[in-house]
Amino acid sequence: MERIVAAIDPKSSVSVSTQLRGALEFGIASGELPTGQKLPSVRMLAKRVGISPVTVSHVYASLQSAGHIEGRAGSGTFVRGASGDDQRRKLGAIDDMIGNLLAAGREAGLSPADLSLRVAMAQPAVSRGIRILMVGNFHDATESYANDLRPHLSSTDTIDVVTLEQFDTAGGHDLIIGPRTLLPQIRERAPDVDAVAVTLIPNEATRVALAGLTPDAKVVGYSYFPGFVTIMKTGIQRFAPHVSNLSMVVRGDADEAQRIAEAEVVIYASGAGYLNRDLADGQAAFEYRHTPDVQSIRSDLLPAIEACRRKPKPARDAAE
Repeated sequence: MERIVAAIDPKSSVSVSTQLRGALEFGIASGELPTGQKLPSVRMLAKRVGISPVTVSHVYASLQSAGHIEGRAGSGTFVRGASGDDQRRKLGAIDDMIGNLLAAGREAGLSPADLSLRVAMAQPAVSRGIRILMVGNFHDATESYANDLRPHLSSTDTIDVVTLEQFDTAGGHDLIIGPRTLLPQIRERAPDVDAVAVTLIPNEATRVALAGLTPDAKVVGYSYFPGFVTIMKTGIQRFAPHVSNLSMVVRGDADEAQRIAEAEVVIYASGAGYLNRDLADGQAAFEYRHTPDVQSIRSDLLPAIEACRRKPKPARDAAE
């Protein structure tokens, strides 16, 4: 949280309120602000950022409406788990099934210990392939995320890629995956299909490139989305703390062409690869590219996939 607050720039063309909302939203999506972390109070954050408490309150309200944070009476505001409600609902359903199983066991003269033994010895149902849809903002980046996920999937699973702009319905898929920032829109467009968010972190190539920057390099970070500028700056400073000459440019800034032309190194967000066409000889550039976090794959994605496998086979599959 300290890095995020420090990265907010009151001189930026992006309003401080937009920087703050984007920093919190993308910070949660990238794991910079982990599930369960307590956020500063409205008044405390307003004082630290230098804006009105009303503005911070509106930012918190919008993030709560999107499902990213939650208020706990008497405790404060916390980062909410991406699938906390879904997980509680699933565990509740399992508890109901266990209760029904215990009742059926009693009717058959079986004790809970007998049932426990039979459950332990039971064979899992035949595994079926899961059809997954990966949704993102930019096709190339989303395809890269999908490629990083494929080694974690069963050989019978498939994963297709679309951008949010192309996405209307699930199109026969069993599960939808997307960045946490897009999850509310995904669920709105496909409310009847399970959706899960994966945390995205800077990939290894990005971290290596940032660590390899020379301390005196004149570096410009270029953000495609205004709301991403602060968390991108935070990430660059995290992996390249030795770089002292860093400034951020947002697509559409009046002086963006001049500032990019004066840079020795341009770090651009996904979707801004077009900058490479206009770079001068001697200028270096690389993409600030992400990858799904392995911990999120294990804790969020793989359990969601296995839950899909345990569901009854859809009618469309049964007819095949």
